Amino acid sequence: MRKQLINPPQRYDGRPHGLSHAVVDTATATVYISGQVDWDMNHQVSSHTVAGQFLKALTNLTTVLEASGSSIENLLNLRIYIRGEFGEFLEDIAPILTQYLGESRPALTGIGVASLATPETLVEIEATAALVTN
Repeated sequence: MRKQLINPPQRYDGRPHGLSHAVVDTATATVYISGQVDWDMNHQVSSHTVAGQFLKALTNLTTVLEASGSSIENLLNLRIYIRGEFGEFLEDIAPILTQYLGESRPALTGIGVASLATPETLVEIEATAALVTN
């Protein structure tokens, strides 16, 4: 396996935390995307609602997908982590997710968790995607 580290300049520097925003397995043309959250370059959130953070995390996911040579259409799997009981937020995020994904329809797992990276972080989205083929 050969791996290519992906760290778009629009995203915060993950090196101090020991991470890349994505890793491409060039042998299998698979992209593994680290959990994307609503963080700016200084690890600060822009929204204090699940829906607001979900939108921003999806925007950040798109940035990393594109920098990796992939796309929303090539998503294979999404794991959505929400602080609290996942089902309590399903009505808020389902319309956003449906619009974002369009016809992509990857495998999806929703997980309620007790904590995330910071107390202000309410949502994290992890993904696996295929590279775009010509």
